[in-house]
Amino acid sequence: MVCARREEILESALEVLAERGFKGTSIDAVAERAGLTRQGVLHYFPSKKRLLLEVLKLRERLNREHLAGRNMGEDWAGDFAEAVAFEQNHPALARVHNVLLAEAVTGQEPALAYVHDRCLAVQDHLTAHLVARYGERLPSGLDARTGATAVFALVEGIHQLWLVDEDGDDRYPEVVREVLLVLLGGSAADAAAPAPVVKG
Repeated sequence: MVCARREEILESALEVLAERGFKGTSIDAVAERAGLTRQGVLHYFPSKKRLLLEVLKLRERLNREHLAGRNMGEDWAGDFAEAVAFEQNHPALARVHNVLLAEAVTGQEPALAYVHDRCLAVQDHLTAHLVARYGERLPSGLDARTGATAVFALVEGIHQLWLVDEDGDDRYPEVVREVLLVLLGGSAADAAAPAPVVKG
């Protein structure tokens, strides 16, 4: 029961944060959405910042669980395309990230620190996987760090595009797949190393 109630609060917080951003979200609003009192929420999450961090962990966990059924690495471009498709089916996950990104641009904490740290961590993570798979230079001719930055920028940008382009959103996973195949210089299915998952 405790775990179920905690999940209900996180799901409610995800919805409110996606709608209002961190600054516009209150513990009271989350409590109302979850059908609890303010104290009921604070029992599980003693501050709004702690609640935000747990929502971001929830987003990462849901993405990992969704991709767990795939044989990761057989189709690396397809893995990223599937991650985009999953968030299209759960738009609050992408909205909360984009709201935090917008707040980071204006210098709002804790969004600024989270986005800054995540950008560096994801690019380092992707670079390491690309080097392990292809060496310092990709088959397309890009160096690994440039390729990692391009992959990260593609996925981030696609999330922003489909949130404002509902008519075209069905094609975005395939756009990711096709562009990644070009960036990587051929079929991702040829490589045997596990594919990384963009987190957060």
